[in-house]
Amino acid sequence: MTPMKRLSALVLLGGLLPPMAWVVPAQAQSSRLAAGASVAQAERNAVELKQGMSAEEVERLLGKPRRTALKSNDVSSSTPSQGTLQWTYSWSSTSTAAILHVKFAAKTPEAWLVNSWEWASY
Repeated sequence: MTPMKRLSALVLLGGLLPPMAWVVPAQAQSSRLAAGASVAQAERNAVELKQGMSAEEVERLLGKPRRTALKSNDVSSSTPSQGTLQWTYSWSSTSTAAILHVKFAAKTPEAWLVNSWEWASY
């Protein structure tokens, strides 16, 4: 390659690098995102819910919840309880809407495990 062609190639690459620096590399996205999922996809994902799943596993399966609630158990007992954590997911399409409640229980803080779930509307 002649010095002139080499210089031309370097100038061309130098001109392309700044715009390319602004391009953010695409990250792998989960196919199980609550916000973009259809009702049918949400139903398929919810079938994989299992009692004892961690909050992190549920988030990977269904995405971030739309709403959360923490309820205290006002019951005295010999075993300490952190109460109940409830995550609410909702999906809608032009013809249907669905709301799923996932309830977690924990005996220690930060150790929430799925206790139950139910579809509120379908």
